Amino acid sequence: MRFITLLLTSILLLSGCSWLGMGDDEEKKSATEGFTEKDFYDSIQRNLNSQNWTIAIENLQSLEAQFPFGNYAEQAQLELIYAYHKSADYEAAIAAADRFIRLHPRHPNVDYAYYIKGLSAFIQTRGFFDQYLPVDETKRDPGGARDAFATFNELITRYPESAYAADARQRMVHLRNLLARQEIHAANYYFKRGSYLAAANRGRFVVENFQLTPSVPDGLAVMAQGYHLLQMQDLADDAARVLVANYPDHPSLDKNGAFLYQKRMSADNQSWLKRLSLGYYVPEKAPEFDSRPIYNPTPNSAPPDARAPDGVDAEGNPDAAPKKSWWHWLTFGVFQ
Repeated sequence: MRFITLLLTSILLLSGCSWLGMGDDEEKKSATEGFTEKDFYDSIQRNLNSQNWTIAIENLQSLEAQFPFGNYAEQAQLELIYAYHKSADYEAAIAAADRFIRLHPRHPNVDYAYYIKGLSAFIQTRGFFDQYLPVDETKRDPGGARDAFATFNELITRYPESAYAADARQRMVHLRNLLARQEIHAANYYFKRGSYLAAANRGRFVVENFQLTPSVPDGLAVMAQGYHLLQMQDLADDAARVLVANYPDHPSLDKNGAFLYQKRMSADNQSWLKRLSLGYYVPEKAPEFDSRPIYNPTPNSAPPDARAPDGVDAEGNPDAAPKKSWWHWLTFGVFQ
């Protein structure tokens, strides 16, 4: 009886280990046991072709561990970067790319490592739900965008004839526009905090470093408004003149081309809080600039409030409230 009890207990323990995956290592080892380098590589190609990224990554790691100086070692490292990227493990892809660049700086395919590294950083700037919801990606953390831009820039600088250079340049244009708009968001935030010098400096940074981007008009408007609030009217007028000369249809200009300087704070008559409180509570609104509907009309570019200063349009007339979608009302104005 004791023997039968011991046998049943052993069977249950072994079954439990199997359920928990504790016997997987031995099974995997037996699947690749005795593999030559060529066997490993052929198996990896089958894994990649079938998009079995997890097994491909495991076999690539095993190949490098068992044959670190073999004929397929360097190619395996490149394909490991690719497998990490396709499995959406972008941090691992970036780390693997950095390792390959460090170990093989003169490899004929090192430009591929730069490209996948930049592409992984680029994808990290976008959230999973961006393709389903009207999310403004310019309001995300700019760290990933800066990393991607720097990597793509290094790629086209070092390898201008690379097969990946053209795509990298196109992505850099998008990233440059994104980074410029993030500076304008920062300037609008500084206006709310009353940090007018910081806001003006952000606008000047856009004008000086992000020329030919759709954010330059707002950069000039930020400079004009910021210097005005700092009582540096000569600088404010200079920025306004440049804005009028180059972007006469900017919403911060009246029908005569004069810049509509705002006060430090003004009543926000379009606030949902005012409507909800039946007009008893009218929150204050700081100067804010976002002319994307004019200079960069993309699906996700609509700002929370595209109105001109003090509730007037570009012609100086009272601006009718823009038509709101059901999504705007459902999210209390968070999304347009």
